[in-house]
Amino acid sequence: MTTHTETTTTVEYAPERPARLEWAKHAPEVYKAMVRLETAARKGLDPTLYELVKIRASQINHCAFCIDMHTKDALAAGESVERIVQLGAWDESRHFYTAKEIAALELTEAVTVLTDGFVPDEVYDNAAKHFEEAELAQVIAAITVINAWNRFGVTCRMAPGHYEPGQYK
Repeated sequence: MTTHTETTTTVEYAPERPARLEWAKHAPEVYKAMVRLETAARKGLDPTLYELVKIRASQINHCAFCIDMHTKDALAAGESVERIVQLGAWDESRHFYTAKEIAALELTEAVTVLTDGFVPDEVYDNAAKHFEEAELAQVIAAITVINAWNRFGVTCRMAPGHYEPGQYK
C-alpha cells in the first residue's frame, strides 16, 4: 500500500497489483530475442521520436509499465513534460510536434490499432514523405516491437512505478 503525506492529510492509494507472471524469467530466450529486436529497431532513429512512438503505442494499448518506462526515459533524455502530457491528445495539439513526428504518431496509431485491418494509404504515404525508406522501416520496426512488449506487459500485468531511466539499456 502506498501512502502520500501532504501538509496535514494522508492519502491512501490503492494497493499495487502483483504481476501475474514473470514471463521473462520463464521464457528467457524469448526475452533475449526481444531485447535484440529492440536494439535493432532503435538503430538510426532519433531518440526523441523513438520515445514518442513508444509512449503513444503504450497509451493506446494501456500498458502502464511501458508508459512508465518510456516517459521516464524521454524525460531523462530531455523531452519536455508538456509534449509527453499532450501525447494522449496529440491530434488536438499538433502544434507541439514537428510534421515528421506527426507522421510517425499517425503511423503508430494505424499500426497499433489496425481498425480496418490495414494501414491506410494516406497514413503510410504521409510517413513516406517524411522518412527515407530505411528510416521508415526502422520506425515501423519500433512500432511493431513496442506493440509486442505491450502485449507482454498487459497480459502479465507488469507493475509500473519501479523503473529507473536507462535501466534496461
